[in-house]
Amino acid sequence: MAAESTSPIVDVTLLEDETLLRLVLNRPKGNVLTLEMMNAISDALRANVHNPHLRLVFIRGAGSHFSFGASVEEHTKEKAPSMLAGFHAMIRQVAGYPVPIAALIEGSCLGGAFELILACHFVFAAPNATLGCPEIKLGVFPPVLAAIGAHRLGGPLAENLVMTGATIDTAAAEKAGLVSAIFASGNSEEELVEWYRKNLRPLSASAIRQGNRVARIGSGLLTALDEPLARIERQYVDEVLASNDGNEGITAFIERRKPVWKDS
Repeated sequence: MAAESTSPIVDVTLLEDETLLRLVLNRPKGNVLTLEMMNAISDALRANVHNPHLRLVFIRGAGSHFSFGASVEEHTKEKAPSMLAGFHAMIRQVAGYPVPIAALIEGSCLGGAFELILACHFVFAAPNATLGCPEIKLGVFPPVLAAIGAHRLGGPLAENLVMTGATIDTAAAEKAGLVSAIFASGNSEEELVEWYRKNLRPLSASAIRQGNRVARIGSGLLTALDEPLARIERQYVDEVLASNDGNEGITAFIERRKPVWKDS
């Protein structure tokens, strides 16, 4: 049996004279977004929210992948309601954070991880990134993508991803307007820091907070994460978790077998 890791589940570091906050999802290879990891992200953001000099937060994954997504084991009928509540609270915190939050994507960024970056203010990606929400293939759906996908990707692409579980590459994500820049040097974090030094470091932290607030008000993103997401979450809990196929898809994944759908 492998020894339990004693390293922090989210590694938190202040950089650039404490003006830049780095959060590393620290459970490679998959950096799965368990409720424990979600709470650690929230705690790190909460601990730094009153830093008056902070200009940017960025989130990346340890190893070769950003994250394989939320824990499938926490999608079971018994665990899903509390997991969804915690996840959506974190998403609202990220979307409404007073300074911008960037995601640095390498490798796989799937499911709940893709929903997390949809709530971020900037997305930077390596050329090899793969993004999408395969939940429909498990008999369920991605609530956050359903709520804000049209705001971040455009309606047709968002609907395609929700209903087919398809993935897109970095170029398609950039074309949709989600990806702000593609970093191809092989040292994506160094490129992100250079971008920060050029674009945000010279600015007033107070002005960044003001601009960030009005941009999010104007985008409609925060409104979509209020009652619309709450309504979508209720549908998931009341209908999907009560269905045969919603439970069958999750169980089949955990048992590593093909699901047997009853279309109900």
